[in-house]
Amino acid sequence: MKKLIILLALTFFFQGFAQDNYKGEGPFSQLIIRGVMLINGDGSPPRGPMDIVVENNKIVNMQIVGYPGVEINEAGRPKLKNGGKELDANGMYLLPGFVDMHGHIGGGAQGANPEYVFKLWMAHGITTVRQPSGRNAIELKRQSAANEIVAPRIFEYRGFGSGSKKPISTPEMAREWVRQNAKNGADGIKFFGAEPDIMAAAIEENKKLGLRSTAHHAQLSVARWNVLHSARAGMTSMEHWYGLPEALFNDRTVQNYPLDYNYQNEQHRFEEAGKLWQQAAEPYSEHWNNVMNELLELDFTLDPTFNIYEASRDLQRARRAEWHETYTLPSLWKFYEPSKISHGSYWHYWGTEQEVTWKKNYQLWMTFVNEYKNRGGRVTVGTDSGFIYQLYGFAYPRELELLREAGFHPLEVIRAATLNGAEALGWDDKIGSVQIGKLADFVIIEENPLVNLKVLYGTGAIKLTEDNEVVRVGGVKYTIKDGIIYDAKRLLFDVKAMVDAEKAKIGWTLKQPGVKN
Repeated sequence: MKKLIILLALTFFFQGFAQDNYKGEGPFSQLIIRGVMLINGDGSPPRGPMDIVVENNKIVNMQIVGYPGVEINEAGRPKLKNGGKELDANGMYLLPGFVDMHGHIGGGAQGANPEYVFKLWMAHGITTVRQPSGRNAIELKRQSAANEIVAPRIFEYRGFGSGSKKPISTPEMAREWVRQNAKNGADGIKFFGAEPDIMAAAIEENKKLGLRSTAHHAQLSVARWNVLHSARAGMTSMEHWYGLPEALFNDRTVQNYPLDYNYQNEQHRFEEAGKLWQQAAEPYSEHWNNVMNELLELDFTLDPTFNIYEASRDLQRARRAEWHETYTLPSLWKFYEPSKISHGSYWHYWGTEQEVTWKKNYQLWMTFVNEYKNRGGRVTVGTDSGFIYQLYGFAYPRELELLREAGFHPLEVIRAATLNGAEALGWDDKIGSVQIGKLADFVIIEENPLVNLKVLYGTGAIKLTEDNEVVRVGGVKYTIKDGIIYDAKRLLFDVKAMVDAEKAKIGWTLKQPGVKN
């Protein structure tokens, strides 16, 4: 009983703390960030110490103020104006705000509301998100732009056909839906697939309106419309990797489905998807090169979302990630468990053979993505969190680590996370790198993420000190969006309070799948 009383008291405390409408600090007429080491999104090497001056949400000065190991001459630093704010970041690292090119704002099946999702994203330095289908986010987009809520800025790509009273069955219906989508305030379209003439009409109309597009080339349509068809029609980017191996087929036109395959059986769907890259042309072969070079010529963007399928190659690792127990809602735990209904819960009988196959799949997939980058192609960072044991926010540094595994230099990883995303959205004149005239979107951290990307996790990285003490270092210190300073650890505290409250409300305790007691 005593333990229950203490738990309830803590729950009420956390609830009160989380609900005090924390909105960060600022914006300010002037903000000077003092003494940082700048890791920019343009691929340039780090430099500092630097003072960065922001006035009315625009960077107006970036001034080197000294040399490593030498005391800074205070007389030569930018001066603080009346009403201005100084942020002491001496010895810290500053990066452009991160862009997540595939972020769904929760969902009813997951039980994740926008506040929970937004705070996890912002706590990990994500200041801009593209939502490729999902809940209607037009009003949330407006609220974020006005900084009425704690949230990244939102680019809304509506799922093709969503909201239509009738299934879209003709090219003209497709064009009309595209025009209405633009009038409704969407920034683009997310496609899954349709009849080729409908796809062509919709993409053409969208391009006329100056909007962008992306696609998850679903297996139901990919046999007749793969990534090359999309890029040739004018689509600007792709999600995941579906449709790319199909464009690389040499000796077949459809993947080698077992004859008892059923797409509605998600173990079938994901197990066979793990064999796709092995059916494609060999790396660096003539056909492989031809497909890559054509996509490069069309300025097509790859958003691989490596992390969202990682449980396929190591289910136990993904399920037991250390942040789940503190920051994952009970409803998400349930959603992730083996299920014939929940999307992505395809662990009907997932074993060693499936994981080994997926590891080979990743090797071939990563080879294509890394070479695409090497030849000048644009690769961005997206997470698709809320499925398959990937948690909002925490999945982002994992995606960065997987790009590093694919062969990206850490500076190339940061560029994919920042400037490349801004370019893909058409916002590279405003965000994506730290330069005079751009918006004040920054990530500030006390550790060097180039040395160890794990310091970007909200739980930090494990380190042994010279005194033989095990400590946690890192986690984003400040996320700055539109010149407003957010304490990232405070945002995580708010999320923990939400999770604790929900656990107390339903009396939830963690049980591993299949364990009765």
